[in-house]
Amino acid sequence: MDRFGISPTVMNETLRILRDRDLVSVRPGPGGGITVASAPPQVRIGILDLWFQPSNPHPLDLFEARLYLEFGLTKAAFERATGNDVAAMRAAMVTMRGSSEAREYFDAVLEFHGVVAAAAHIPVLEGMHKMLITSIEAILTRAVFVAGHKSLLAESLNVHDDIVAAIATHDPVSFIDAINRHDENLIRAEDPLRSPVTPQHP
Repeated sequence: MDRFGISPTVMNETLRILRDRDLVSVRPGPGGGITVASAPPQVRIGILDLWFQPSNPHPLDLFEARLYLEFGLTKAAFERATGNDVAAMRAAMVTMRGSSEAREYFDAVLEFHGVVAAAAHIPVLEGMHKMLITSIEAILTRAVFVAGHKSLLAESLNVHDDIVAAIATHDPVSFIDAINRHDENLIRAEDPLRSPVTPQHP
C-alpha cells in the first residue's frame, strides 16, 4: 500500500468489492492472505452456472442468438409438428428427466430444443440452430447446478412438458403460457448481467 500510495480504507473497500463478486478470497491470521478465487461462471441461466473457454463471440451472445432463434422455431413447431415430432419431443423429455448431472442435463436440454427445432420443418433455420449448439458445446468447460436446484429442476421439467403438451394438442393459450414461463425461468434475478437477453426480457 505504501509503495503505491493507497490508503488502508481504499484497500479494504477494494477487497470487500472483490470478495462480494467472488473474485478473491481473504484468509485472516497467520498463514492467511489474499488469493484469487476461481473464475466466476460466464453464463448463469435457469438452474445452471456455465463456464466456457475464451471465445469471440462471447458465450452470452451465443445464448442470446440461440434463444431468439428457438423462440421462432418453437412457434413454428407449434404450427407444423407431426405426430412423429411430438413422439421425438417426448423421448427427449425422458432423457432430460433421467439426467442427474449438470452437464448431462444441459446436453439433454440442448437435444430437446434441437428436436423442437427439427419439428419446425424449416431446414435453413434448423441448420443455423445446429451451428449455434455446436459452437456452445465446443467451448463449454464446466456446468454446475445452482444451490437448492431440485425444486427449480422440477419446475423446468414441468415447463418443458407443458410446451410439448401444448404442441401436441394445438392449444394456443397453454402454449403461450408455457413459453412465457420457460423464458422467465431462464433469467437469474440475482445476477441478470450474466443471464442472456431473451425474447421476453430484452
